[in-house]
Amino acid sequence: MTDMQDIPDETPANEHADPTAPASTSPPISALLDAAAQAALPVLRGVRDDQLGLPTPCAEYDVRALLNHLFQVVVAFQNLAAKKDVDFSTTPDRLGDYGAQWPDRFAQEAARLVEAWAAPGAEDGLTGGMQLPARTVGAMVLLDLTVHAWDVARAAGLPYTPAPGCVAELRTLVAQMAPTARKMNVFAEPLPVPPGAPGLDALLAETGRDPHWRAG
Repeated sequence: MTDMQDIPDETPANEHADPTAPASTSPPISALLDAAAQAALPVLRGVRDDQLGLPTPCAEYDVRALLNHLFQVVVAFQNLAAKKDVDFSTTPDRLGDYGAQWPDRFAQEAARLVEAWAAPGAEDGLTGGMQLPARTVGAMVLLDLTVHAWDVARAAGLPYTPAPGCVAELRTLVAQMAPTARKMNVFAEPLPVPPGAPGLDALLAETGRDPHWRAG
C-alpha cells in the first residue's frame, strides 16, 4: 500500500458526514492508532538484522524496505493530521540512519502520530493531496500500521494479533477505497476467503493478500 492518501474518495457527497450532525460513535482515530501501534511494536522489535532482506507479502518490499516505508508513513501522517502537505517522492533509509535504535525511534514517531491525530480538529475537514475527509486519511495510516505489521510478522515468522476494533474500522475503509485502489495498483485483486473467515483474513484478502502466505 503506497501513497494511500492519493486515492480519491468515491463516497457520494451526500454520504459524507454532516459537520452539524452528532459526533460519530466510532472510537477516535487517535485511540485506534494507539492500539494499532501497541500491537505492531512487538513485531517490529522482534525483527532480527539477518531478516531484513527477507521477502514480504507486500511483494515490492523486502522487510527492510517495508519498515522504511512504514516509518515514512507514520511520520508523514503526522503532518496530514495538521492539514500540512507531505512528500512521498523519496523514502528515507531511517533504519540505516538510526541503526540499532530504529525500533525505539519508531515507537517515538508512533507516539507522535497518535498525539497528532488526538489534537483538536485533526479529524475535521479535509486533508492530503486529494483533499479527502480527515478521518478517512487517519484510517489510511491505521490500515498501514495494521496490515504492514502483519506483513512483517509473516516475513519474520513472528506472532501478530491486530488491535481490537481496528479490523472492523478498516474493513469499512477498504470496502470504500478498494475499487479505486486497484485501478491505481495500490491493492491487488481480492482473493476469496471461506464463509466465516476471521475478520483479519477477510481484510487481508480484500487488499489482495493471501492470509496464509508463508515465505519461500
